[in-house]
Amino acid sequence: MSETRIELQRAIAATPSEIFEILRSPQGHIDIDASGMLMWSDGEPVTAVGDRFVMHMDRDSLRDFPLNEYEVIVVITRFEQDRAIEWTIDGTLQPPIGHVYGYELEETDGGTTVTSYYDWSDIHENYQGLGIFPIIDDRTQLGTLGILARTAAPGRPRPGAEQSQRPDVVDN
Repeated sequence: MSETRIELQRAIAATPSEIFEILRSPQGHIDIDASGMLMWSDGEPVTAVGDRFVMHMDRDSLRDFPLNEYEVIVVITRFEQDRAIEWTIDGTLQPPIGHVYGYELEETDGGTTVTSYYDWSDIHENYQGLGIFPIIDDRTQLGTLGILARTAAPGRPRPGAEQSQRPDVVDN
């Protein structure tokens, strides 16, 4: 982890396509959010760089700034079907801050290695030196990866995880 980027990986027992479907959907973002900030959305699943959707947020879950409920526009900045997706935020604060969130997907035996990143290295000069980053810490990001694993691969063992041995159930 650098001073301006958090990058974490997790193996998930699902195909890149299954995971990508969640990540390109506004509702998918809400479903996997570990921060508690994402409330509801307006918009369709994205299909290209430049696509946008509205995300309704509630900052009270972080209790760091008194923004309460607000909305942002999620703007897709990278879109590689079943491989990578990235976005920035446009919204309440102007000019836009310039931080990005993203995922890279690499197919592996038994699933996908998912790299989640959050990068604030190119934030607008108006926000530099304010000490507001990271907004989302690495533990929250790990939580989101865990929820993504549960959502994309319910009941499937993680790639590389040892199978637990369970005796067969016998009917009497």
